[in-house]
Amino acid sequence: MVCRRIVSAVTALTLALLCGISAIAAAAEPSEARVAVAANFREAAVDIGLEFERATSHRLDFSFGSTGQLYAQILQGAPFDVFLAADQIRPGEVVEQGLAVDGSQFTYTVGRLVLYSADPAYVNGPHTLADRRFLKLAIAEPALAPYGSAALEALRSLRRYEQVRDRIVRGLNVAQAFQFVQTGNAELGFVALSQVARLPSGSRWVVPEELHPPIAQDAVLLERGRDNPAAEAFCEFLGGSAADAILAKYGYERGK
Repeated sequence: MVCRRIVSAVTALTLALLCGISAIAAAAEPSEARVAVAANFREAAVDIGLEFERATSHRLDFSFGSTGQLYAQILQGAPFDVFLAADQIRPGEVVEQGLAVDGSQFTYTVGRLVLYSADPAYVNGPHTLADRRFLKLAIAEPALAPYGSAALEALRSLRRYEQVRDRIVRGLNVAQAFQFVQTGNAELGFVALSQVARLPSGSRWVVPEELHPPIAQDAVLLERGRDNPAAEAFCEFLGGSAADAILAKYGYERGK
């Protein structure tokens, strides 16, 4: 009888240990997160994602678009775990609507706006906007993309909007605005510094920050990403020092 009890106790202890080991292994297993990313942050997100995956073994699936487009998709139930916007308003709204984890919103970077031309000799500062020879000025759609609304604010601050309004062409997002300039469909464009920071050619003027509201970009953990190890770890990684060098490489700054 005593031996039987000892065997039962050992068996129970073994099962408990096995269950504990299984739980630890399950928690350590790599998981995947779906991340909605503002178009301006595409290149930086890809680089940061690669570093994150190497460091953690988790996997990321990025979807890129304008902040407004991604926000609309989240409202419609798109299965994203994390939202990286190009503003602070939409992340705050998804929190207010109960679609994101309260307290998870943070500023992951501050973007810069540039006036850009594929012609290396064309842009020479704000005076370029007074040139009547250019036919098209590309911007992102202001209603959808913060870089587009910043471009309009800059034009108004420079008192150039009325002069160029008939020559403005709008992309769905800042990536499309940049594409218009790169393909020659527009001679000039207001785009993100991150898109041109590493280009070997072209000309640009970095728009002074006082000409438009700061382009503070916030991230938020969506409710679908709650208890998703990859989603939670990515938010921590993005907000930490490991991402700083990549952000700087693309002309981004941390919030002040």
